Amino acid sequence: MHHWIQLFIEQMRHTTPLEWLAVMLGVTEVLLARKNSVWLYPAGIGSSAISITLLLEVGLYAESALSMYYVIMSIYGWFLWVRREGEPPVQIAWATRNEWVITLLIAFGGWGVIYSLLHQFTSSTVPLWDAWVSSTAWAGTWLLARRRIENWVVLNVSNLFAVPLLFHKNLVLFAALTTFLFIVAVFAFFDWQKIYRRQQNPASATSV
Repeated sequence: MHHWIQLFIEQMRHTTPLEWLAVMLGVTEVLLARKNSVWLYPAGIGSSAISITLLLEVGLYAESALSMYYVIMSIYGWFLWVRREGEPPVQIAWATRNEWVITLLIAFGGWGVIYSLLHQFTSSTVPLWDAWVSSTAWAGTWLLARRRIENWVVLNVSNLFAVPLLFHKNLVLFAALTTFLFIVAVFAFFDWQKIYRRQQNPASATSV
C-alpha cells in the first residue's frame, strides 16, 4: 500500500498539463453524463483525443484505440441526443432485447477480435486484459449513446478491470480517475432510473 501511495505522489509531481487536462475533461464528462446533459460529449471528445497519445506512450494499444472509438461514438451520441431539427431527442429508457444482443456481441466479439490484433500485431504485455477493458467499454459507450440506463452497469464492468490494469502500467492518476468514474456511475445508474420514471409519469413529477 505504501508503494502505491509513493507512486501516486511521484506521478502527481510529474504529471504534465496535458494529462491534467485529459483527467479534468474526463471528470467533467461523467458528471455531465450523470446529469443527463448533452454537453458531456464535447468534454468527452477533448478528453479522449488527448488520451490517445498518452496511452500509446505506455503501450496500451487497445485503450488508445478505445479513445479513438470514444471520439467517434461521442459524435454519434451527440447527434442522437440532439437530433435534427423537428425530430424528438432520444429519451432515457431500458435497453431492449435486441440492444442487449448487440451489446453482448460488441463486448465478447470485440474482446476476441481486439485480443487477436493485440497478440499478433503489437508488443502489448497485457493483450487479454487490455482487450476486455476496451471491448466492455465499447459496449457501454454504445448504450450511453442510445441513452440506455444499463450503460452504467456495462461501463462499470470495464472500470472494474481498468483500475488494476492502469495501476499495473503505473498510470496511477488515470487509475484514480477511473475509480472516481466507477463511483459516479453507480449514482448515475439510480439517477437515470429516476429520470426515466419522471418521463413515464410527468404529471406525478410536476405535482411533487
